[in-house]
Amino acid sequence: MRTVAVVPSYEEEGSVGRTVSSLLAIPGVDEVVVIDDYSTDLSAREAAGEGATVVVNGANLGKGGSLNRVLPHLEFDFLLLVDGDLGDSAREAEMILAPVLAGEADLAIAAFGPARRKGGFGIAQGLGGMAIRMLAGGVMASPLSGQRAMTHRTYERVAPFEEGFGVEVGMTVDALRAGLKVVEVETGMYHRETGRDLAGFKHRGRQFLDILRSALKRLFQSGGI
Repeated sequence: MRTVAVVPSYEEEGSVGRTVSSLLAIPGVDEVVVIDDYSTDLSAREAAGEGATVVVNGANLGKGGSLNRVLPHLEFDFLLLVDGDLGDSAREAEMILAPVLAGEADLAIAAFGPARRKGGFGIAQGLGGMAIRMLAGGVMASPLSGQRAMTHRTYERVAPFEEGFGVEVGMTVDALRAGLKVVEVETGMYHRETGRDLAGFKHRGRQFLDILRSALKRLFQSGGI
């Protein structure tokens, strides 16, 4: 049985290398594939230096676009999706992989603890949680967590993914609607957090709009409007 960890990455020099080495240290992970989304820094070189297979996009495609471009060409029985900025804490992806390998879950999602710094006001997080609850009846502690493990069968049921930042909410709604078993696992993972500055608010604004588009699309599909 083959397990592949896939890391969508953009401008993650200084952390993506540690993310890769931490994932390769997990028993049973056969390959780490980093999808570099047209970074201008040395992310791709850093990831390759730590043993990752690196695919570099010829243009910036966003997270969903990157996954949709690369995943259909990979061979795996189990899939890990991990963000490039986790660094050493990516080692805890073993905790979400375990229930999937054991057949106890079709999709396992890492739940994060409280933020280590003040960022936004939880609006995007709240929208994501509300969308999952209203559209699929799920209650999630970390609805926007990008750290996920799944079977190949689950991947086939939830792909292709939404573009941009709508990936996670769309995936969770689709999995629950398909009757798949979705679980959250508490972890000590941490990642780079955006602050209350202009860049941070722009990031969360894009995130909010992508989540809203993903939710509205599924609402229309279900005949809710």
